[in-house]
Amino acid sequence: MAGMSTRRARVLRLLVIAGALGGVAYWFSAPHIRSAALLLDLTGAAPHIRTWLPVARHDVSSEDVTVPTRTLSIAARVYRPAHARGPALLIFPGIHGGGVDEPRLVSMARQLAAAGGTVITVPLPDLRAYRITVRSVDMIEDAIRWAAPAFGTGGRIGVAGISFAGGLTLVAAGRPGVSDHLTSVFTLGAHADLPRVLRYLCGEGAPASLPPPHDYGVVLFLRESLKHVVPAEQIPALDHALVTFLDASSAEGMAPDRARQLFDAARAEAAVLPEPSNRLMRAVNARDVRTLGRALAAFAEEVGGAPELSPSRSPATHARVFLLHGTGDSVIPSTETLALQEYLTARGNAPVQVLLTPLVTHADARADVPFGDTWRLIRFWTRLWESLER
Repeated sequence: MAGMSTRRARVLRLLVIAGALGGVAYWFSAPHIRSAALLLDLTGAAPHIRTWLPVARHDVSSEDVTVPTRTLSIAARVYRPAHARGPALLIFPGIHGGGVDEPRLVSMARQLAAAGGTVITVPLPDLRAYRITVRSVDMIEDAIRWAAPAFGTGGRIGVAGISFAGGLTLVAAGRPGVSDHLTSVFTLGAHADLPRVLRYLCGEGAPASLPPPHDYGVVLFLRESLKHVVPAEQIPALDHALVTFLDASSAEGMAPDRARQLFDAARAEAAVLPEPSNRLMRAVNARDVRTLGRALAAFAEEVGGAPELSPSRSPATHARVFLLHGTGDSVIPSTETLALQEYLTARGNAPVQVLLTPLVTHADARADVPFGDTWRLIRFWTRLWESLER
């Protein structure tokens, strides 16, 4: 009996030690588990795996608000988890005609809020109108100064900028005093130097390793260059046709029937345009990036060269920065994020976190990638989420 009692005591001790080690392992891995669950929620991938992860999803409420800025008030939306007080995140989406109701933006914000964070989405009016402007930087600064005391902790809030809004957010974050209102800045597919991106979209000066440029980006560039390529009297009609095409492109992934109608309308508008507008719009409708690039490349600096439009030409933020970029991005190439890292680091922002990944394209997620890339994204997101909670 004594031997049996000794064995039982030994087994009990082993179970206690194993339980303690398991608890320690879970404590260390819990943040990564939360990140994995959130990324599965954001992408909709592997729902059978998601059900096994011990991470609760909170009910979410939303409220429409207006953000006061120095020029006008902006429609925004706040998403709150019902039973949690997590970090707050202010999101500026990229160039897209949709507003607070844009389906992908709504889905992303709801998933983040369900994970326990308060999310404020602020689609910028000029980016919704397919324009990259200094006024948008002013609006980002004003939105940060408004949101940080209202939703942040200790007057500080996390900020996320997507696509071209990412670069503009970094510019705003580098303005005097703005870093004091930030826990961290997260960008997805941001630019460092706008003229360099415009030249890439024209097919000039980019390494052969980068993907061919997307027609959406070069059409945005054409719209900003109209005074250089057509007579003044032709600008209104060509501009209207370009907006029709861009609206169609924005709707392509979410409302294909609507997109087809708008593409047909853009072709009809092109047919009645005089030259040279007709030639340019036919190239747009044919997605002929090469022809458009030859017409536009010379104007990259004139169109995009204002220092306030490029982080690498503006004062660097001293907030913590997290840069995520898809290696297959064909609107803003991933080399721009490497340039951002180099620029910020050279100006004293040493803790810049960078991840180039095949898990995202321009601003959309993929699920068909190796586990190693998935694990790197989970670790990246864990560090980002922890920075928001500080």
